[in-house]
Amino acid sequence: MSRIASVADFIVAQLAAMGVGHIFGVDGANIEDLYDAAYFRPDITAVLAKHEFSAATMADGYSRSGAGLGVVAATSGGGALNLVAGLGESLASRVPVLALVGQAPSTLDGRGSFQDTSGRNGALDASALFSAMSVFCERVIDPEDIVTALPRAIAAARTGGPAVLLLPKDVQRATVTASPYCNGGNTGGDPAVISDPHPIVHTLRNAHGPVTIIAGEQVARDDARIELEDLRALLRARVVCVPDAKDVSGTSGLGSSAALGVAGIMGHPSVVDALTGSAVCLAVGTRLSLTARGGLEAALSSVRTVSIGSAPPYVPCTHVQTADLRASLRSICRELSGAGRPRWLRVPETVPHTELNPPSYTGPGVRYRDAMAVLDRALPAGTDIVVDAGNTGAAAIHYLPPRRDGRFLVALGMGGMGYSFGAGIGMAFGRGRRTVVIAGDGAFFMHGMEIHTAVQYRLPVLFVLLNNNAHAMCVTREQLFYDGFYSYNRFTPSQLGDGLASMFPGLSAIDVDDAVTFGAVVESALDREGPSVISVECAADEIPPFAPFLSADASPKTTAPVGHNGTVPTHEEDQFDVATSPR
Repeated sequence: MSRIASVADFIVAQLAAMGVGHIFGVDGANIEDLYDAAYFRPDITAVLAKHEFSAATMADGYSRSGAGLGVVAATSGGGALNLVAGLGESLASRVPVLALVGQAPSTLDGRGSFQDTSGRNGALDASALFSAMSVFCERVIDPEDIVTALPRAIAAARTGGPAVLLLPKDVQRATVTASPYCNGGNTGGDPAVISDPHPIVHTLRNAHGPVTIIAGEQVARDDARIELEDLRALLRARVVCVPDAKDVSGTSGLGSSAALGVAGIMGHPSVVDALTGSAVCLAVGTRLSLTARGGLEAALSSVRTVSIGSAPPYVPCTHVQTADLRASLRSICRELSGAGRPRWLRVPETVPHTELNPPSYTGPGVRYRDAMAVLDRALPAGTDIVVDAGNTGAAAIHYLPPRRDGRFLVALGMGGMGYSFGAGIGMAFGRGRRTVVIAGDGAFFMHGMEIHTAVQYRLPVLFVLLNNNAHAMCVTREQLFYDGFYSYNRFTPSQLGDGLASMFPGLSAIDVDDAVTFGAVVESALDREGPSVISVECAADEIPPFAPFLSADASPKTTAPVGHNGTVPTHEEDQFDVATSPR
């Protein structure tokens, strides 16, 4: 069928030409032309979400997982405003996302039209709003401007963050003289910024003692896992990951004797000791936000710290700017090889593996530690994991290792509850493999109806809902900081599994209240095609492995060693324990 080349046709053709396979969104009057254009493209799928926040997190999860540029589309008015929290997460976490936002026809700007966001004559100003939460925002008024605006937006997004194009309906429908199959979407842009790594090379070459690497989310964004492992092996360094980058390096328990676990307020106590005893701390691809450096400030201030990445850390240190970690880490490895190798490095004899030790709780339900142990035993290599915020997220980050060759995503930029439902769906679309979403019931009540999208598209997603009938992190705060006199944050009890099974015919959904049954049900769910839901009864009164809560609680705190004698000899190297993705 021959079709007129409209602006909407041009956008979709350009996205398909650059390999974008999915557009996530919610349809509506002022974005329907884009959906119409996508319908006639066999190489791109427009995915219908249930809420624009979840559509934005689908695009975020798709991009964060390495599947390609995440694209979200939303109509005007409330639909556009619903994108705000999702795009805010992408901005804070520096995740490349392109947002295509419909607007009322430009001919009605400032004339009282329904959902006018032109900023004229007292109308809400979408340009001002989205400019504050993006790395690029442009309102397209002349249809011909799309030929240059689209590649500028894509290039900006690829620097790390959301880019927004505001598209009035009349502009979307207008014709554009450029062919929709031209190279107008060329997004080469300016060369990536790669600064001279000599300050880091000099520091590492002259280090007298052990080196500890703190690895961050840019390692995943730039697909630099192999390069990071090459540098780690060259330095015989120990590696700790920030909470939202658990899968970028070797993992304790998976044969990597150099892995210390996770840094920060949900992390492992051994990290502090390792840093304190280091000659150099090398931060790679992380800004060391408070969640990542909590409890480490004293150790970081006492150790020579250097950094390489797209943005300097929040702690004082020598920083080398790079928009391409792969190239920069390769360069450092070359400089430190052969005659330029470091001569005074010292490799510790052992690497301690420790956990936080919350006070015991013996009430009804499954303990967080036991729930994560069940998943750790059951989930096979290659499984992707997405974790939501709250007590559930703290437990998963602290206790559950990522799977070998699998991704482990958690959104800590804004920490928006319900992120995991859309992100898990986006990841499943992008990577086409089993994905496990781990969330609490509070997150489910916000955005859990997105499970219906997984049902609609028969996606291989297992949703594990830790149901403690509360906003449990808020309950913990009430108990610790307000003497537990009252609670605003406990819910009327619910049976999420039974409810979802009734709502969505054909969906396997079940409630469990003990670890043995949970393990059996997980095994069964992993053998089933399509989505499944397991709701695990937990307790809001259990304190999670979250350092600020443990320091506030009056009971004694100790660290419990994990593994034989709490240490692993460093000669037990496994350089293959690195999550890789196709080049």
